[in-house]
Amino acid sequence: MADKTTANAPAADPTALEKPGIGGYISFILAVVFFSGLCETKEWWGILDFTVVNGSFGQLVSSVKDQAGELITATSSFRGKGGSGAIDGFMFALTLVPPIMFSVAMITVFEYYGAIRAAGYLLNFVLRPLMGLPGYTALALVASLQSTDAGAALTRSLKDEGRLTETEVEIFAAFQMTAGAAVGNFLSSGVVIFTLVNADNLPAVPSSIGMCLGVILLGKLFSANLMRLLLIRKSLREKKSAA
Repeated sequence: MADKTTANAPAADPTALEKPGIGGYISFILAVVFFSGLCETKEWWGILDFTVVNGSFGQLVSSVKDQAGELITATSSFRGKGGSGAIDGFMFALTLVPPIMFSVAMITVFEYYGAIRAAGYLLNFVLRPLMGLPGYTALALVASLQSTDAGAALTRSLKDEGRLTETEVEIFAAFQMTAGAAVGNFLSSGVVIFTLVNADNLPAVPSSIGMCLGVILLGKLFSANLMRLLLIRKSLREKKSAA
């Protein structure tokens, strides 16, 4: 016969703050480093970076030209070039499978060692007033700055686990969709503009990389809080209509 006390016990609240152990803090730090792009390099410590370990698909020869007796080849990804419609969309979807599977697998490992508990305990008091989000979103937030796929996958996991409400998901989605993978994209291609110079050899862009990143992050915060205000307004209207 089942114990009545156990049977009637309330379910554990997945959003309740749990104090992590030292292993949780170490796991959280490693997770932040892994998803932040700080170790993105060809040196040995590149194994601590998500993008490096995730890797990339090989290139295929797409065309061959004979130029002055010399064969010149051009390469492309396995998707090829010039695709369109549902077929090209399907091929693009295939490229998203590895990073999503890998990011979910890694976050499961970090969660096992307490990274999610540490994030919730440490950053709840920062993210709550800043964007109305729980500290549990910290790892997904860091991942979204480097990879849109990883950020989306981790956000979905938090939603499925009951750590995020529908309102929090919408706020977090607004944050992520504004300048998606901002740090990864900006540092990989956007920094090229800072090498441009005018005819007088002065920089064509009178700004710094740090300032540009700051503007991008402020834009993301603005979008999240704008969505937050819209949802509050919607909630007030629904309450007024129900009264």
